[in-house]
Amino acid sequence: MKFHTSAALWIAFATASSVDAFRVTSRPSVTLRPWRTALCAEGTKITMPALSSTMKEGRVVSWLKNEGDEIEAGEAIMVVESDKADMDVEAFEDGVLAKILVPEGAMAPVGEAVALMAENAADVASVIASLGAGSSASEPVLDAPAPTSGTYVSPVASTPATTAPASPATAPAAPQAAAPRPAGERVTASPLARKKAQELGVDLNTITGTGPSGRVTASDIEAAASGTAPPRPSAVAHAAANGAPAVELPEGVVPMTGMQRAVSNNMVATLPTPEFRVTREIQMDAFDALYQKLKPNGITVSAMLAKAVALAIEKHPIINSSFSEEGGGSIVYKKDINIAMAVAIDGGLITPVLQYANERSVVELGENWKELVGKAKSGTLAPAEYNSGTFAISNMGMFGVTHFGAILPKGIGGILAIGATQEMIVPDQSAILGMKKVKKMSVTLTCDHRQIYGADAALFLKTLADIMENQLGKITA
Repeated sequence: MKFHTSAALWIAFATASSVDAFRVTSRPSVTLRPWRTALCAEGTKITMPALSSTMKEGRVVSWLKNEGDEIEAGEAIMVVESDKADMDVEAFEDGVLAKILVPEGAMAPVGEAVALMAENAADVASVIASLGAGSSASEPVLDAPAPTSGTYVSPVASTPATTAPASPATAPAAPQAAAPRPAGERVTASPLARKKAQELGVDLNTITGTGPSGRVTASDIEAAASGTAPPRPSAVAHAAANGAPAVELPEGVVPMTGMQRAVSNNMVATLPTPEFRVTREIQMDAFDALYQKLKPNGITVSAMLAKAVALAIEKHPIINSSFSEEGGGSIVYKKDINIAMAVAIDGGLITPVLQYANERSVVELGENWKELVGKAKSGTLAPAEYNSGTFAISNMGMFGVTHFGAILPKGIGGILAIGATQEMIVPDQSAILGMKKVKKMSVTLTCDHRQIYGADAALFLKTLADIMENQLGKITA
């Protein structure tokens, strides 16, 4: 999960004098403004833009123009993979794409030249010549080709082998002995195999059977006694013997996508943060009844949870804060309550943000959330729609997870982990048997202990529980 506290992204390059050359748009709407750098008198270099405040490198997903193509201002010339979405890079002025320096699928550091642009076709040759004179960009970092669906290919295996002289054939080395079976596990073997094992002094627990369903045969015993272990049965043969479909497990090294690297880097970045967790159960009978009533109107649980959390944050603004190293340590309070909620998508996860969640109706939040989830799955979220969160929610209740703790994302002070609602039996003196059945949900708050203390977290959860149990009118107001 990747979070940023700034609402706007600035794309800057270290140049003494720069003029507008291209712009970046989130597919398809948001426009950000980077810069170009003069490469020579006749042309300019188009550099890898910084699409987030922490982005250090980017991947060229595709070139929308070919070398020699004329470009008009406003035309998209390439697609760049950012931390969370693919972004179009558009030209700000007319020209000709003289030379592509970074091919599709390759990585380049932020600020590195990815292409050269000339003012017109007559200048293309001189622009390319200036590149050869020593103004070229460094070699791009090429990732291994992406594996086809359902197939994982090792980069070593995918590298074409050079032709080598034939070597004399050698006898195959004997396979390693099978690992001993776990203690107590029954060995399936034929009577003849058991008799031969006793005669030849072979431990049945060390044999991998080649018979049906892994049954040890007499030939397996003879092979083991002679020092030649039976070959490992293939997954296809084993599956066929058991009447089940074959399962091929992935193998090899697969490069991470930009999103996966962003999630990894963000998780590592918060390791030094002194965090703590507080857990509380919330009775959900009234909340669930309200949801069932509002569900036909398109209201989602996510929208209701976001509204309840935002209202609780209003009473405890420290939960909406973040820590800054500036001035030896300071607390950054945020007047806007923007709730980021984790969504699993193909290739990773992303955190669409419900902005101003405390000020909007649950109906509006529900409509906005459906729109955000749709954009997340199609890869068209604008930066402000995923990097402006001030507090986060991770809900795994729909997967049946009853309790978990979330890792604190970078740049915020708290994240709430929400588990599944469960039916429980609790004491009730007014009931006939002194007990009653209720619905309860476990929530765990992870906080940055540098500015949020245990009492702050406990009181916040108490307020949240009170809203969800006794003040549901505030959610629907």
